[in-house]
This record gives sequence, C-alpha cells and structure tokens, in this order.
Amino acid sequence: MKLRRPRRPRDFRLADSAQQIVGGFLLAGPFVVTEEVWVLAGNMHVLQALTIVAIVFAIGYAALYKADTTRDLDDEQEVAGVPVRFISLMVVTFGSVTALALLFGAPETFLEGATTACNPVGLFRAPDPVLENAATSCELVLTSFKAVTVGSVFSVVGAATADSIFAK
Repeated sequence: MKLRRPRRPRDFRLADSAQQIVGGFLLAGPFVVTEEVWVLAGNMHVLQALTIVAIVFAIGYAALYKADTTRDLDDEQEVAGVPVRFISLMVVTFGSVTALALLFGAPETFLEGATTACNPVGLFRAPDPVLENAATSCELVLTSFKAVTVGSVFSVVGAATADSIFAK
C-alpha cells in the first residue's frame, strides 16, 4: 500500500505572507541592532555581500522546495516562471531587515562618521575602480546594504521556517 503525501493548497494567500513576515522579523531583529554586524559589514567587500545575497536565495529556495517534502514546486503560482511564494520570501527577507535597520536608526547609530553624499555619475568617470569609488563616496549606503545582507541570512531562515511550519 502506497501512502499519498498530503498536498497543500495551490493558492498563495495573504496569510502565507503574514507568516513569512513574522518569522523574518523575529530572527532579523537581534542582528540589526548588534554593533558587531555593522563592524563586520564595514569590513566586507561588495563581492562578499553579493555572495551572501546568492546564499540567501539558495537557502530560501532549499527551505521552501527541498526541505519541505509536502510542497510541490510544479503546483505553485508563478510570475515570469518564478514561484510567488519564493518572491514573497525574498521581499520579506530583505525588506524586514531593511525596515528594522531604518526604524531603529541603526545606520546613523553605528556609522556616525560615514559619508552620505553619493554621486553615481561621478563613480563611473573617476579613474579608480568603480567598486572602490563607491565605497568611499557612498559609505553609509554601501555599509547598510552589506549589513542588511548579513541580517538577511537569519531572516530567511525565520521566514521560510514560519512559512513551512504554519502552512496548512
């Protein structure tokens, strides 16, 4: 006798996003207000932050569609070939960390002497490499981006776990 695995509803509901938001905020909070995260972000290279973004996407995908055996990727609603649930997870993951950082005033608190003036056009006209120029002229924005990527590693775990545990 073969047991059928239970199927979840195909429709992605607002309640699913709410579950992701709770999980994402729950695990992101402690890391947004920790000075060590901001010091680490200040010492990271942009390529390291972009690698972390790729890792967050991989963790999110694996948590939703590989670790959870009751969810079938083929049954998910899609936008341009990407599952809506996965898009929601990524928006919640990075959005929750960014929102908490801005609400708590973390960039201004931990990056007091950072340069805030950015000149995107000047970055590409300068003789120095583009990434190094960006680091000196947009320090506050760039370091905040790197801190958000660090916090998103934890946020994606919370959001994906909440989505999987509380799914009906």
